[in-house]
Amino acid sequence: MHETLQSQCQSVPRCSHRNTYGLWLGSRYLVDRITVHHVPVLSSSIDSARNLGVIIDSHLTMADHVTAVCRAVYFHLRQLRLITRSLSVDAAMMLVQSFISCHLDYCNSLFNGITDSLLGCLQSVQNAAARLVQRLCSSAYGAI
Repeated sequence: MHETLQSQCQSVPRCSHRNTYGLWLGSRYLVDRITVHHVPVLSSSIDSARNLGVIIDSHLTMADHVTAVCRAVYFHLRQLRLITRSLSVDAAMMLVQSFISCHLDYCNSLFNGITDSLLGCLQSVQNAAARLVQRLCSSAYGAI
């Protein structure tokens, strides 16, 4: 494995020991048994990595990605809340579709098999977007 990583570093011009990290993927049991000493080219390991906008954590739980998506969507919802009162419902729906739904729909096939708590976070974001469009207050809480 050490030779494989070294050959990859030689073929990529900007690859060096300082910016090369390893992300071990697998079950919690297997990942905890791996030590970095097996691969001397790596000075440290990381818990998650971003690839094509998707954050993949070492246990493949998608928790880091769901957290990042929810954070981005709530940011956009707070920004849209400032201007929604001066828009029609159709215009607000179009803005929510373009700013919010793209975050929820991007690589959503990776959400297959996530835990119910992570799915609940994504559902609450979608409910908040629907409340914003329909101009409902958050006290009228419920699944939309």
